[in-house]
Amino acid sequence: MVQKGQIGVTTDNIFPIIKKFLYSDHEIFLREIVSNAVDATQKIKTLSDVGEYKGELGELSVTVSIDKKKKTLTFSDRGIGMTAEELDKYINQIALSSANDFLDQYKENANAIIGHFGLGFYSTFMVSKKVEIVTKSYREDSAAVKWSCDGTPEFTMEETEKQDRGTDIILYLDEENKEFLEKEKIESLLKKYCKFLPVPVVFGKKQEWKEGKYTDLDEDNVINDVNPLWKQKPAGLKEDDYMKFYRDLYPMSMMDEPLFWIHLNVDYPFHLTGILYFPKIKNNLDLQRNKIQLYSNQVFVTDSVEGIVPEFLTLLHGVIDSPDIPLNVSRSYLQSDHNVKKISNHITKKVADKLEELFKKERSQFEEKWDSLKLFVQYGMLSEEKFYDRATRFTLLKNSDNKYFTLGEYKTLTEGTQTDKNGEIIYLYTTNSQEQYAHIEAAGEKGYDVLLMDGQLDVHWIGLMEQKLEKTRFVRVDSDTMEHIIEKEETTSVELSEKQRESLTETVKSQLPTIDKTEFSIDFKSLGETAKPIQITQNEFSRRMKEMAAMQQQMAFYGEMPDTYQVVLNVQHPFIQELISASEAEEKEELVARVTAGTKLKQMVDLALLANGMLKGEALNSFVKRSFEMI
Repeated sequence: MVQKGQIGVTTDNIFPIIKKFLYSDHEIFLREIVSNAVDATQKIKTLSDVGEYKGELGELSVTVSIDKKKKTLTFSDRGIGMTAEELDKYINQIALSSANDFLDQYKENANAIIGHFGLGFYSTFMVSKKVEIVTKSYREDSAAVKWSCDGTPEFTMEETEKQDRGTDIILYLDEENKEFLEKEKIESLLKKYCKFLPVPVVFGKKQEWKEGKYTDLDEDNVINDVNPLWKQKPAGLKEDDYMKFYRDLYPMSMMDEPLFWIHLNVDYPFHLTGILYFPKIKNNLDLQRNKIQLYSNQVFVTDSVEGIVPEFLTLLHGVIDSPDIPLNVSRSYLQSDHNVKKISNHITKKVADKLEELFKKERSQFEEKWDSLKLFVQYGMLSEEKFYDRATRFTLLKNSDNKYFTLGEYKTLTEGTQTDKNGEIIYLYTTNSQEQYAHIEAAGEKGYDVLLMDGQLDVHWIGLMEQKLEKTRFVRVDSDTMEHIIEKEETTSVELSEKQRESLTETVKSQLPTIDKTEFSIDFKSLGETAKPIQITQNEFSRRMKEMAAMQQQMAFYGEMPDTYQVVLNVQHPFIQELISASEAEEKEELVARVTAGTKLKQMVDLALLANGMLKGEALNSFVKRSFEMI
């Protein structure tokens, strides 16, 4: 007898909503159906283990097959199956109270309904014009049942013939979704969503290339690894196992091998397994993201984990698996879920534990890895307060001599020599040890140490540390003359008349090249007779703002501003003394003309530019020619 009826929803709006809004990506139906088949298979195994099912289990696998002529995609399992009553209960009666209100509430965002209302099976109607279920329960004397629905609330259900227990779900694909009849498409989706399911998923036969074409072998093509590495006990695994799994996860990637990894295995207060790898992170944050694959009971959920784990952890690679992570809810739900937050906090703690353990037990190896870890650690300190507190114990500073120090060690090293008149410790740093070599050398002559800060996040991290560390300031080594960069006492004032300042400023500016988006100002300082006559520095604040603007859109205003440099004249140097005297005796125009006709001031200005890596192109060529002529 054929039973006809309506699916238990009081409105026919459910199917349009399912078809349009149920998931953001239609391909997810495949995950839903295969996951259901795996669940049914695991249940029959459990019933057998506890003695409630006495029959032969036989081959336990899920089979996916395509029939291009019939335009069908079929999912078959040998699980527990369903009786007619169970089919009616689980498929026909969608358990929604106040269905009309529910549909009104979620019509714009139906993603949020999945995990709460168990509508996974109905995702098949996103791609199908008709769906059939042929099922037979494991229970003795159960009749096989066939259910059919064409995407409207009406269905038919009748007894049918089926030899074995289990369920076949047959999708009659509509014209818009015939891409799912292509073998390559289905195989790629199975590998994406089902790669680690705990029951074998079979899709056709394995093939070999023979006589110019692929031919089927007798062996089933099993898509998945039913016992992935993260489900195994860490004690029985070797380094080669972890490296092989890493390459299996990222077969198309050209990434370097990871530095080390964490094997997560937590049973309480939540369930969590996984393996997280620390990659060699280059100076580009965006290229490193979305390499963590999120699973729920070995079912793939997403590889876009921002908002689910702390932002800095998105730089890690690997797998996180927890049954406490809902499989089918929206990202906004995951972000507010308490279990997800607990898991996120635990992973942060485990990452900090691993880094601190490596630092304490194998410091030399930690130092070797630091250049590849630095970006990750800084990102964590900047974005996660709890991680910052732990990271201060193992964060390293690297100086221009390639020596490494903890924050405490570096304070001890510098506080005796680099404390200024106001009691602030000045941490000098360079962003390019080659371009700023002259300034680094000048700092060394005064007994100062210089840090190397050439990373993508250094400018932001420096700002954070200036907030956190008491009476500590970071200053780039070329931001002032070395005599004034760490002021130990009141500086000698420079007494020049307004006429002298104006004349000297005009004269020196006449010798400077025109550099795009660059402005020069002239400053006067007493640096001693033996100090350089002319030096070029760059203001710390304006330069730092420009560097931060390169990464923060809201600071784009600073990025448009020109680079500003100070050309510092040492008023105690004999040559500058001559210019000062001449500026008093001659008119400004006369001095400019006379100096321009000569070469000495031009040579000194060019030398200062050259020391800062700013002499290029035609200006550099002219300097070289002039130098040979002077010899």
